[in-house]
Amino acid sequence: MQVNRPEVVAQVHAAFVEYERALVDHDIAAMNALFWHTPETVRYGIAEIQHGGDAIREWRERCAPVPTSRKLHRTVVTTFGTDFATVSTEFTSDATPLLGRQMQTWARLSAAHGWKIVAAHVSLIDVRAAT
Repeated sequence: MQVNRPEVVAQVHAAFVEYERALVDHDIAAMNALFWHTPETVRYGIAEIQHGGDAIREWRERCAPVPTSRKLHRTVVTTFGTDFATVSTEFTSDATPLLGRQMQTWARLSAAHGWKIVAAHVSLIDVRAAT
């Protein structure tokens, strides 16, 4: 298995950028389309937990949009072979002095469906604790 094939990194990065655009624009349909919609999908949020695609979609319908001041830092895309990847990033915004951390596991489940987030975790920490 080859790690970080440039063309695969580019594909995952593009999918991640699309998800980030949807997140900031509060484009629920696009966010839903980028998550694998199955009972096995898990999302651990800042103050909530969703197990399964239905729970993630229900939560998205009622959650507040992320701040438009959201800025990403130190994003790392790591791919394994041609169908599995992780994306890790840090984020800040004007809404909180805390540092956000976000990790996503991506899988290409079929050529027709493209890359999907199969697991995600978001957390906030005190910036002083991160140094």
